Amino acid sequence: MTSRNARMLERTARRRLRRGGPASVANLGLGLALRHRSMPVGSEASAAFDDLFDRLVRLLAATRGPGHVEELLRLLDAARPDDPEHDRYVASVLASCQQPADLVVVYGEGVAASEELRACLLHELVLRGVPVAELPGIAAWATSPHWCDHPLAALPLVPAEPEREPDLPAYSVDGSGYGFPYPDPEARHPAPRPLAAPVVAVETTTAATARAMASAVANWAEHPEEPEGRVEARTFAFAEPLEPDGVPGALLSLGLDCLTDLGELPEPGRRTAFGVVPVEAAEVWQLLFAASSTGGAYDSACYGAYGRLHAWRSLALLAGVPPDAPASEVEARVRECTWYRFGADTPWFHRVVWDLGVLAVTPDGRRLAVLAATTTD
Repeated sequence: MTSRNARMLERTARRRLRRGGPASVANLGLGLALRHRSMPVGSEASAAFDDLFDRLVRLLAATRGPGHVEELLRLLDAARPDDPEHDRYVASVLASCQQPADLVVVYGEGVAASEELRACLLHELVLRGVPVAELPGIAAWATSPHWCDHPLAALPLVPAEPEREPDLPAYSVDGSGYGFPYPDPEARHPAPRPLAAPVVAVETTTAATARAMASAVANWAEHPEEPEGRVEARTFAFAEPLEPDGVPGALLSLGLDCLTDLGELPEPGRRTAFGVVPVEAAEVWQLLFAASSTGGAYDSACYGAYGRLHAWRSLALLAGVPPDAPASEVEARVRECTWYRFGADTPWFHRVVWDLGVLAVTPDGRRLAVLAATTTD
């Protein structure tokens, strides 16, 4: 198979969908899957098939109509029976394009749908405000104990306050689009603020804390196609409560890698190379969610369900709550903390698009947690 053959077969699939229905598209995919097994791994023919298969999946998942979801599941079961990363992508497309009532079939007994697809689809729907507890076919599965050990099972079935308006992708057969929440690289820094005298702090970062706090941006640094990714996650304790006006000065005095070689701050009234602004917890969650769900400069997206999980893990550790704490406890502490976004023109940041700097101060003012990340293409 060549790329040209793949394009021709895709056009054939679109005609079949209009004339013969979704079963004809699934049958085409199943026939091609049998041929694919004899193709050398890594060959041009194999790569062309993978691309075509993804287009057939997209065609069924993004087009509404009777039987589309059922035939998609039949195709996935035969050709991609054990592919969690692909399941996450399919769940995102289905939740974006299909009616919730048509997705109940995914949770039916005897249906060939993976647990990963079901778990991801569940939380993709939650993010889109679908009341899953009111859809009996989905609610029965979501509240059953058999999947309690799945990582996504700990997430609530209704959106928490900070995630009421998530920035989610919109898919079609031919493409997708989503918002970009990161600050403008040319106008990201606020006007200078008075810097109070630095305060004495003791670093309290542990390897486990740093790893969990960096959950939302781990794909920026750990994905093999993100060679330029960097992450810094650290926590500090203060002997005296940290006042709001003291946050910029404290941040500069902590010896953060991301603020090394900042240079001289400009005079008041001029554009600053460093700035800190208070923000709502929802804005921080949105940044963390986008970082994980859409990925960095390359193909490192975790999609909505795991983006939600990773955003909450990072938010919990920033707020000083264990990552396995109940969602209600995390949400309560998040509301109590003071949240900030910061930016800096330093060599550590790439200053292109994907720069993230957030921090949280606990209600008593004695703990500051900071998370910074950057990547570029």
